[in-house]
Amino acid sequence: MNNLFQKKILLIICGGISAYKSLEIIRSLKKKGAKVKAILTKSAKEFVTPLSVASLSQEKVYEELFNAENEAEMDHISLSRWSDVILVAPATANTISKLSSGSSDDLASTVMLASDKNIFLSPAMNVRMWEHPSTKENLNKLKKFGYKIIGPEIGDMACGEYGEGKMTEPDKIVKQIENYFSTTNKNKKFKALVTAGPTREYIDPVRFITNKSSGKQGFELAKSLSKKGFETTLISGPTNLKVNDDINLVKVETTDQMFKETQKNLPVDVAIFSAAVSDFKIKQEYKQKIKKENYTSLDLEKNIDILNYISNHNSLRPKLVIGFAAETYDINNGAKNKLMEKNCDWIIANDVSDKSIGFDSDFNEVLIFYKNKKISDEKLNMKSKSEISDEIIDRVIAQLN
Repeated sequence: MNNLFQKKILLIICGGISAYKSLEIIRSLKKKGAKVKAILTKSAKEFVTPLSVASLSQEKVYEELFNAENEAEMDHISLSRWSDVILVAPATANTISKLSSGSSDDLASTVMLASDKNIFLSPAMNVRMWEHPSTKENLNKLKKFGYKIIGPEIGDMACGEYGEGKMTEPDKIVKQIENYFSTTNKNKKFKALVTAGPTREYIDPVRFITNKSSGKQGFELAKSLSKKGFETTLISGPTNLKVNDDINLVKVETTDQMFKETQKNLPVDVAIFSAAVSDFKIKQEYKQKIKKENYTSLDLEKNIDILNYISNHNSLRPKLVIGFAAETYDINNGAKNKLMEKNCDWIIANDVSDKSIGFDSDFNEVLIFYKNKKISDEKLNMKSKSEISDEIIDRVIAQLN
């Protein structure tokens, strides 16, 4: 099966001696039936011509950020939305530096900053530039942002030196892009459901019980599932977060609403319950705002335990049920007890008393506990929530397959 047929690849060519290899990348992608559009940076035109790129891609070549003829087309938005993936080859040290700082001073960097697609970088530079601490730091930042890195390789360089920094050969780059689509196509048979964010349990029309959950981890899990090919539904409590149109976003407020929407969106292959749902709700919600002088004690009752219910109902139960445990102490025992009590397959636990991770942070550190004792429990050290999500979903894919 040709996994590149009709796939839309946006190729960004940066200024470096390896730019000539980009022509072979275009040729190979087109041979496999892919659609290719290209952006040349200003310095790239010193190494390859727009005419040669246009001849091979059979598409218009994009060069300048502000072009009077195309100003109304918003090229940086339309190109990022058109593509299935973005490939930067060669990716120079300068481009890597700009991307790591969020700079967007030309069309290429603006497209990448505006993109909601996977971006692959194929670095190419002198061995000393590659080994420089600033380059390593910039690459680590980009990996945390979700960029995929291809290479570089060790070999002879155009400058006459030998070492790591040589751009990966075109056939290997194309193979990696093909493998990405192969994995995505395999995962299209799977359906996933994610719950995220807090819930609100209303006391009266203006007051409610809630918690500090931002929903960031759940949203990143849904994004990772969707990017890896899953048909994904995200049921979220109140947040200000956004997802792209590939994800079916269902907004709710209360735990009861989240439970009903969860039932409505089953069956699925995997369900990840990352929402921080309220354990209790008001027994009788007040229809009018409670005045200060009418101070009263609140009568609470237990909410439905969504994770427990779905895990223990065979007619609804997904193949893989994953719960989250937000703990402030004795994390291991708390998570292991929850794993057994809820009858789920995995529990992912994190320490929300640590302000650098967990609630409202862009970073997390988690422990994964497995019901299947053939799989060892493991720790994912502190990373961005997008990186944590990618690692979790890679494990989901391995188990489902």
